[in-house]
Parts: sequence; structure tokens; C-alpha cells
Amino acid sequence: MTALLEVTDLSKRFGGVEAVGDLNLDVSVGELLGLIGPNGAGKSTVFNLINGVTTPDSGRIKFDGADITGKAPHIVARHGIARAHQIVQPLAGLSVLENCTVGACFGRENLPITKAREIAREVVATVGLAERMDTLAGSLTTAGKKRLELARALSARPRLLLLDEVLAGLNPTEVEAMIEIVQDIRRAGVAILMIEHVMRAIMRLSDRIVVLNLGRKLAEGRPEEVANDPKVIEAYLGDSKLLASAEGAE
Repeated sequence: MTALLEVTDLSKRFGGVEAVGDLNLDVSVGELLGLIGPNGAGKSTVFNLINGVTTPDSGRIKFDGADITGKAPHIVARHGIARAHQIVQPLAGLSVLENCTVGACFGRENLPITKAREIAREVVATVGLAERMDTLAGSLTTAGKKRLELARALSARPRLLLLDEVLAGLNPTEVEAMIEIVQDIRRAGVAILMIEHVMRAIMRLSDRIVVLNLGRKLAEGRPEEVANDPKVIEAYLGDSKLLASAEGAE
């Protein structure tokens, strides 16, 4: 498969703490790569480095062959990378449609307002918020805000979507609904790099999984391979949920 995102020898320190060390990973066109690890493993820092929030100390990031290392977030977005954040921060005083229109205006295609609104309408329907299109974002439930966060990122028409714990805070029914949305996005050809602590979901969704621990890659492989890796089980303090999740995803 053709590599869309290539991360090579990526490192970042904050004072005396190595948040990410010599990380290598890639995401192919149309692939869903899971990124997991214990709290503090460096996962969100990896996302911040990829989408330009943080500048790496060393290493390179290439997207579709272009070097985007250290580029500002709006430049990264123009290249075709969008991010849905773990802590949702919608533009509370704007409607669902207006939030997504903003995403489309400042996304990969730099759309004029009329076309941006058209794209926004399509995406709002895709995530199941069509009936709430004119609702103020601040009045949505947690599940609604999670869908809006995803929709706003999708409105940017990305080729790669960074999903940062989009399932956090959702009940089992809401998790299942969100999994279906993510699968639809992937089937539409958008590559996905996904951080998630809901193990059953990440094992079910991922083509491959990269495991981080203390900022460094601990393991990489198919979900069932990762779940049975002794190093991974030890990093998760012997928790059997990885193996159980892999078996449940089959």
C-alpha cells in the first residue's frame, strides 16, 4: 500500500522528559491505524507534532511526499490533515451547520462560503446530525458534541483524519453508533490515525496498531498480534482486556 503519512525518527522533549523518542510510523492510503498505550505514553504529543501544534526536536514528517515538519496547523490542514479532539470545543454560539461551514472554509480546499455550506450540510447528515443542523452547538449533549467535533474535522475534506479518543465519555449504544460512523468514513477512502482507550473498538476498527510506552514504540502489528504480545500485556499491567477485545472483534 502507498504510504500517505510517514513519520521518521520523531522526537520531542519537554524539559527533562522525553515525550516522544525516535518514533517511526506510517499510515497508508485508506488505512486505519490505531495508536494505543497507557496514559502518558505520548500519544497526544504525536498528534500535536503531526498537525503542527508542537514542533519536534528532531525527525521528519512527510504527508503525500511533502515535508510538513514543523508547519503551522493551518498549513497542515491545507495539505489535507484534520483532527477531532478528545476535549470537544465547538463554537458554542454558532449552529451545528455554521460550525461545520467554518471547518470547510479553512480546510484542504479553501472553499468559498457557499460551497463550504453545501459541504457542511452533507457532512452533518453523514454523522447523523441533520435534524440538529440549526441547533446551537453549545446545547448539544456530550454525544452530539462528539459527532459535531468529528463533522467539523470532516468538513475540511481531509485525506487523513486524526481521531483523538472520539469514543471517550460515550455509553455503549453511543459507542456503537460512533463506530459505524468511523467505518463509513474509512469506506469513503479517508485514512485514519486513531487514539483510543476503548479497546474493543480499536481492536475491531484497526488494520494495524502501534503501541507506545514512555514515548517510544513498544509494538506494532495486526490487532491480534499486538493483543498477544507479552511486552504489551506487561505495559498494560497484565490487564486481559486487550486479548479479550481482540477475540471479541473477530
